[in-house]
Amino acid sequence: MSKRQIVPVYQITIQGALDPEWAAWLHDLTLTSTEVDGQPVTTLHGPVADQAALRGILNKLWDLNLTLISVERNPPSSPGTLCPDRK
Repeated sequence: MSKRQIVPVYQITIQGALDPEWAAWLHDLTLTSTEVDGQPVTTLHGPVADQAALRGILNKLWDLNLTLISVERNPPSSPGTLCPDRK
């Protein structure tokens, strides 16, 4: 029997508009571009398996020279995504 763990869901906000085609490269997070105070802003949203995966996403954003606005994790009371444990 496999244990299941709750994978936290993150919301990462960056300055600038990022085309949704980048989603696959960014761990299949959902990308949504909007404007805030007349400036383009992109929000990446979805489950992130662990801290190493989060670091990988942030490194990729760094490599693209994008400005990070915020990184938020869903509060513990919010349901995350269940996935099987890795071996």
